[in-house]
Amino acid sequence: MFATLVALVVQLAGAGAGAALAADEPTVTWAASPANEAGPDGRSWVELELDPGESTSDHLAVRNLGAEEITFTLAAADGYLTPTGRFNMLPSDQESTDAGTWIDIAETVTVPPAGTEIVPFTVEVPANATPGDHAAGIAASVFSVNSSETGTRLGVESRIGFRVMTRVSGAVQPAVNVAAISAAYDLSWNPFAPGAIDVTTELENSGNVRLEVPVSAAEKSGTLPGSKESGVTDPVQLLPGDRRSTVVHVSEVWPLGFAIVPVEFRPMVVEPDGGVAPMAPISRDVFVWTMPWPHLLILLAGALIVCALLWGRRRQAREVERLVRDAQERGRREALANGALVETGAPAGTGA
Repeated sequence: MFATLVALVVQLAGAGAGAALAADEPTVTWAASPANEAGPDGRSWVELELDPGESTSDHLAVRNLGAEEITFTLAAADGYLTPTGRFNMLPSDQESTDAGTWIDIAETVTVPPAGTEIVPFTVEVPANATPGDHAAGIAASVFSVNSSETGTRLGVESRIGFRVMTRVSGAVQPAVNVAAISAAYDLSWNPFAPGAIDVTTELENSGNVRLEVPVSAAEKSGTLPGSKESGVTDPVQLLPGDRRSTVVHVSEVWPLGFAIVPVEFRPMVVEPDGGVAPMAPISRDVFVWTMPWPHLLILLAGALIVCALLWGRRRQAREVERLVRDAQERGRREALANGALVETGAPAGTGA
């Protein structure tokens, strides 16, 4: 049976990034990066600021690091951030609807061995484009086929490229929403050691510009005052419309029954030049139970054992007392039966 499978390998990285593809054909190694007319210019990606209806030109450098001439397919597509915050672009079988459609670039480029080709491309913003940040990516790709021993053929489209971020002029409306927040306590197995709290937050970029949001949390107990170690995450990257979760780990939390965890968000607008503009911080308090249930069960089991031992001792003492009373009673009865009991207070004498 002959089968064909298609897989897509995508890498969007900075300048100088490369990819190697091993297939039934000779190994292909290449790189793609922003460039000027002379060659790669050191940029990691392209940042643009354009008005609606405006266009601009830029360049892509495709370097063939292999020993054979290769024809690469060039494409642009809408960009997005993965759940881990890495930038990616839509695969070739998905249609772009935003900034990926603004980029005009040649369909292919042929690069000689160890050579570099500079390919111009144009970004044209539609007249009705909404203000704010729009993400896209440009990639150079090759397609190869691997065959297995069972006759299955795996078609692999491998591509490497970079992001193209376009800030469309107009009203900038940064906004972030704390869509969800929760906390869970992780009790230490050692009853003499503190546990930790994991705070899970879900953030939504409800504005029209890119954001970075560092998240921090510090425990303050409701039963024992004092500062605890705080946790902080790497800034959460959010494109407009993105919704992403993050976890803040707060250590050194003692199981005192409950804790109140203040969580602080410090969103920042990412500017096209790479700078950031701080926004007003957001604070939330999270209540979390920190009950030491296993420890309490151990204490309860210990208390039950102690109570059982005490009850057993008291029962044994009562049994001993009962045996003593029984022995005394038997002795008294035996004495009466033998006539050895002398009533106290009765005089003794002889008959006349």
